[in-house]
Amino acid sequence: MVWGSRRDVQAQLARRRAARARQRAEHASACAEQQEILAATSGRDVHLQLAESYRRSAECHLSSALLQEAYAERMSEWGGDETSRPRFMTGVAEACGTPSAALTLMGADHGQLSVASSDDCARAAQDLEFMLGEGPAHDASVAGHVVSAAGRAIERRWPAYGPALTSLGVREVLTAPLRTEGSCIGALAVFDPSGGAAASGTLAMIADTLTRTVLLGPDADPELYDGADHRECVQQAAGMLSVQAGCRVQDALAMIKARAFADGQPPGAIAQQIVRGTLKLAQGS
Repeated sequence: MVWGSRRDVQAQLARRRAARARQRAEHASACAEQQEILAATSGRDVHLQLAESYRRSAECHLSSALLQEAYAERMSEWGGDETSRPRFMTGVAEACGTPSAALTLMGADHGQLSVASSDDCARAAQDLEFMLGEGPAHDASVAGHVVSAAGRAIERRWPAYGPALTSLGVREVLTAPLRTEGSCIGALAVFDPSGGAAASGTLAMIADTLTRTVLLGPDADPELYDGADHRECVQQAAGMLSVQAGCRVQDALAMIKARAFADGQPPGAIAQQIVRGTLKLAQGS
C-alpha cells in the first residue's frame, strides 16, 4: 500500500534523526566534561561557562531525540487513515505535559507566517490570535520571555482574544518565545498545562530544542510539520480582495480576519471562498 510505504519511510527517517541527535548529545556532554576538568585545574570561569553551554546543547539534542523517537513510534502504529495521521506536534504537547500545543512562526512584524498544532483546540486558539491581532504567542515573541495567564487573567490581559479563548474551554495558557541569536522567530504555546511552575521551565526547554535542532538546526525537516498552515491561501485572498476593493493588502487582510471571526470560521476557510469566487467581500466585485 502507498500509505504503508509512506508510513515506514517517515518512521525510518525519524529514527535516523533521533540517532544523530543522540550522538550530538553524547558529543556535547563529553565536551562539557572536558571543560569542567579544565575549570577545576585552571580555576577560570570561562571553562565553566563553556561547560554550561555544552550541557544546554546536550539537553536540547537529547530532547530532540526523544521527540523524534515518539514521532517514529506513532508513525509505525499509524493505520493509514488520514484523519488519524500522527502529528509531530502531538509529541511536543505530551513532552510539555499538555493536551494541546501550537507552534507559530512569525515575521519581523510579529505577524503569523505559519502555524502547526497538536489538535483542533490549539489550532482554533492560534486562528483566533491571527484574526484578533492579540494573544500570548504575539506577546511572547515581542517580549522575548515566557508569557502566562490563567483564569480571569486571560480575559483581563487580552480583552478580545481572552473571552474567545476561554469559550474554547481553555483555562490556562503558557507561551515561550522561539529565540535565535538576537531575534525571535515565533512562539510555542501550550493550553491547560500540568505541572505548575515546573511547566514554565519545561516549555522553555522544549521551545529552545525546537528552535536549535528542529527548526533551524541539523534535524530541520518540513515533513515534521505536515498539516501546518502557512497562511498562503489567506495572503493570496488578501491580494485578490485588495484589487477588487481598491484598498491596501493590509486592509484586505483585516477584512478577511473580521469576516472569519464574525462567521466563526477559520480564516483559511474564508480565504478559500474568496479565491474560488464564491464569496464577495468587496462591493461591486
